[in-house]
Amino acid sequence: MILLGAWYAGKCSFLLLLVIWTQFLKRTMAEKQEVVEAAEQEMSQGESTEESEEDESEEEPKLKYERLLNGVSEILLEDAASCMTVHEKFLALGTHSGKMFLLDIQGNVTQKFDISSVKINQISLDESGEYVGICSEDGKVQVFGLYSREGLHEIFDCPIKIVAVHPQFGKSNCKQFVTGGNKLLLYDRNWLNRWKTSVLHEGEGNITNIKWRGNLVAWANNMGVKILDITTKQRITNIPRDDTSLRPDMYPCSLFWKDNLTLVIGWGKSVKVCFVKERHASELRDLPSCYVEIVTQFDTEYYISGIAPLCDQFVMLFFVKETLDKSDKMLCARPRLDILQVHPDSSEEISSDAITVRGFQENECRDYRLEYSEGESLFYIISPRDVVVAKERDQDDHIDWLLARKKYEEALMAAEISQKNIKRHDVLDIGLSYITHLVEKRDYDMAARKCQKILGKNMKLWEDEVYRFKKIGQLKAISKYLPRGDLRLRPAIYEMILDEFLKTDYEGFSTLIREWPGELYNSKTIVQALKGHLNKDPENRTLLKALAELHTYDQRYDEALNIYLKLRNKEVFDLIHKHNLFSSIKDKIVLLMDFDTEKAVDMLLDNEDKISIEKVVNELQDRPELQHVYLHKLFKRDHHKGRKYHEKQISLYAEFDRPNLLPFLRDSTHCPLEKALEICHQRNFVEETVFLLSRMGNSRKALQMIMEELKDVDKAIEFAKEQDDAELWEDLILYSIDKPPFITGLLNNIGTHVDPILLIHRIKEGMEIPNLRDSLVKILQDYNLQILLREGCKKILVSDSLSLLKKLHRTQAKAVLVDDESICEACLSPILPSDASKPLGVVAFHCRHTFHRDCLPVANTMSTLYFCNICCAKNRGPGSAILEMKK
Repeated sequence: MILLGAWYAGKCSFLLLLVIWTQFLKRTMAEKQEVVEAAEQEMSQGESTEESEEDESEEEPKLKYERLLNGVSEILLEDAASCMTVHEKFLALGTHSGKMFLLDIQGNVTQKFDISSVKINQISLDESGEYVGICSEDGKVQVFGLYSREGLHEIFDCPIKIVAVHPQFGKSNCKQFVTGGNKLLLYDRNWLNRWKTSVLHEGEGNITNIKWRGNLVAWANNMGVKILDITTKQRITNIPRDDTSLRPDMYPCSLFWKDNLTLVIGWGKSVKVCFVKERHASELRDLPSCYVEIVTQFDTEYYISGIAPLCDQFVMLFFVKETLDKSDKMLCARPRLDILQVHPDSSEEISSDAITVRGFQENECRDYRLEYSEGESLFYIISPRDVVVAKERDQDDHIDWLLARKKYEEALMAAEISQKNIKRHDVLDIGLSYITHLVEKRDYDMAARKCQKILGKNMKLWEDEVYRFKKIGQLKAISKYLPRGDLRLRPAIYEMILDEFLKTDYEGFSTLIREWPGELYNSKTIVQALKGHLNKDPENRTLLKALAELHTYDQRYDEALNIYLKLRNKEVFDLIHKHNLFSSIKDKIVLLMDFDTEKAVDMLLDNEDKISIEKVVNELQDRPELQHVYLHKLFKRDHHKGRKYHEKQISLYAEFDRPNLLPFLRDSTHCPLEKALEICHQRNFVEETVFLLSRMGNSRKALQMIMEELKDVDKAIEFAKEQDDAELWEDLILYSIDKPPFITGLLNNIGTHVDPILLIHRIKEGMEIPNLRDSLVKILQDYNLQILLREGCKKILVSDSLSLLKKLHRTQAKAVLVDDESICEACLSPILPSDASKPLGVVAFHCRHTFHRDCLPVANTMSTLYFCNICCAKNRGPGSAILEMKK
């Protein structure tokens, strides 16, 4: 029983302990969950603050931020981050409890190392990411391979603040690393695999930062920054710090190598860009082979906690203090991450962001670090309780920013340009959002216009948008932009829009019928609906015109033609030409000419082969005025085509167009003169009668009509000049002899055609003639003019004769060349004898023909003149060829 009671008591105690332990675990997990929720709430508040600040600013930020979560969140719940090193493949995080974690890019823990029991000060990786150097606050230094685990473990009697392994540590000849405590030590492994230690520098306080690039090592201590050539073990330069009032342990120096020769230093509020240059051989002596030149220097507004490169710009992490309004107490504000464009002696702020990290109110400048991944533009802001990653904003982020500010047009353009690079956005989705935005703004026309570009050939999206526009009562807005080419929507869509217009807007309905191809919809359905409206308003011209268009689409041309004629619409001519409806208008010629005579006549004349002249004239029999217009234009085109109607045209011209009667009589060769004369006599058309009489040969009667009917001496004189008949002039003189005004006209104009003496002798003595003196002066002037003209002509004739005579003399005086190549034109043998002793008998004419004298016949025995047989045969005189050549 005693044993059983003891066993029972032990069991109860165990159960009690189990309950207590379970409650403890639940409480611990609850506390952790509260911490996580509080941290996330704090981050969300910070992010919302950043978003609100971004909303207020129209300038787009350059970077975006996100908290490194997953394994990092769990680590920082129980521990604090002390340092972190970034490699392109992974991250290495050191904590205050002496642990090192290897993380992937998302923050998941891949490996864990228990290095020490106190704070890890620095983690250094070589370029390959295979070897790591770690130092801690208790003086421990470890350098080993992450995969081989070979390396060195060293313990110092003082805290080691910094360690840096050779960038090429994996190579056998580069097994080197340096440590920094109160002195700078170099560890170099020799060929016996033993580590040799050498002091590079000491005596200027703790070394807080080391950066190794190639053969150059830069480190910072209490006094400033030094650079050493690791190959020669020579220190190149010493760059003192500017603000010596700042504690180096509270405001540490930030270093990074921009390239193999450019070192950037950020310390306190000062930034220096240093360039390492080689000395000229003549300057070496006992000096180092290199020297440093500070090429850029400027000050910042806040204290520098970290600095990193971004192309040709700097990314800088600032520690910020701010003063409360009600008291002078200084509080730590959120750190700032700025992008600066560096100039030789100043800097320009490109962007500036306040970063919300957990516990920023309690952090100091030394608690922040800025690490970066070369080539990826990733920047890690490390604080004891948080790790925030800053990234360059990509095109997706740019589009996000534009969409948040409702800049849909720019967002759509950016997405189209970078369509292959964007991952989170889709051009179509952005476009649809843009259309929705425009609809919400009630900019319906712009929304409909954008549908063309955004929806493209997606028929389903088109139909969805049409129904959306129908729902908001804006079908008219989208009707102008519906697809009508290769892509076509269902006919019901177009019919729905046409029905909407037919109910509310007749003009718009007519426009769509005219612009839309008839294949887009069922025209019979639309015609039926249209006729229903015409029953209510049968004389509506807009609807009738639309009905004519629909009949045209259905190839019911006769009905369309009747409507156009009823409306007197000039499009009827295009309809006739386009569809060759000439057989349908043979009985509608009068209607066509009634509302546009000119166009109708031109159409009929252009298509004589389809509608004959005889058919047109017969159709116009009851409308002589239209018949005249048609025949007149026909005569203008061709004087002979309508010759059978010329007799008829005389009456038509006399009735409707007398000004063109005389030109018609002059140009027509098929007009019966007797009929024309009869009509002109009946209507007392004197000018036309005069013309007909003169054309029929009765010039004397025509002249008599001019003098008696028209009483126009100038016209009579002009008529006599045209006829150029002496008897007419005699009749004109006899008629005018007792009419002083006529005598004056004759005296003024007769001088060049009839001898004025004939008229002057017949004038009765004592007759008073108006302007007689002037008329006589004119006669004398005309006579003098004739004399001058004759003398001028005589002078010209004499001058030309003399000139030609001189030309003939010069031509005949020129020599004619006779050489060995000349031949006799008669016997065709050389003209010059080969034997110079023989007598030479050669005749050379001015026409350049040469003959032997014996080869030329003599014209007659009485004369010794010779003639060129060739030129005489051509009926030309000798020498004419030369004259032609001169011409």
